[in-house]
Amino acid sequence: MARQPRFVMPGHPQHIIQRGNNRHIIFVEDEDYLFYLECLQQGCSQHSCQLHAYVLMTHHVHLLLTPETESAVSKTLQSIGRKYVQYFNYRNRRTGTLWEGHYKAALIDSETYLLSCYRYIELNPVRAGMVKLCDEYRWSSYRHNALGEPNTLIQPHSIYLALGATEQQRQQRYSGLFTNALSQQTLDAFRESTQKSWVMGSARFKQ
Repeated sequence: MARQPRFVMPGHPQHIIQRGNNRHIIFVEDEDYLFYLECLQQGCSQHSCQLHAYVLMTHHVHLLLTPETESAVSKTLQSIGRKYVQYFNYRNRRTGTLWEGHYKAALIDSETYLLSCYRYIELNPVRAGMVKLCDEYRWSSYRHNALGEPNTLIQPHSIYLALGATEQQRQQRYSGLFTNALSQQTLDAFRESTQKSWVMGSARFKQ
């Protein structure tokens, strides 16, 4: 079956998922997470992507990126893949592919779903039962977006900046969004849109 075309709009955010081949582990030690983040920062800088949120799970990664060009996301992930797969295979004495085919990507309706996408991504470790609270998980953007922990990878989206006039206001209001869990309907919509490389948004936005 032919692969679904991805919708790319420069200047508009995308939710990216990339999984390990056959759901195999892609991070073993802390050094693996750190090296992946280093590759991610280099890739975004070189290929003009703004990173707003992320989580690195044992078997997959979620990214919320805004590309400045049509090819920015694909080039960023290709650059990460080349460096990280070589590193991971060498460290673990393995060969062959690490990723499960092509990455999944969904265009996000900023006005309606952007902050929900932040939450969907950063709540992954909680939904997986790895931690009880988002701030207990080290390998996500939550502690930067909600608590102000320094993180040079993150560039805030304008909608995040609109949460408050100061960093403290933004962080307080952002963390307040996590008081209530995302509805099952919203969770299903994010999963379906990303799996199909489709669009997450209102009917008008999709049209």
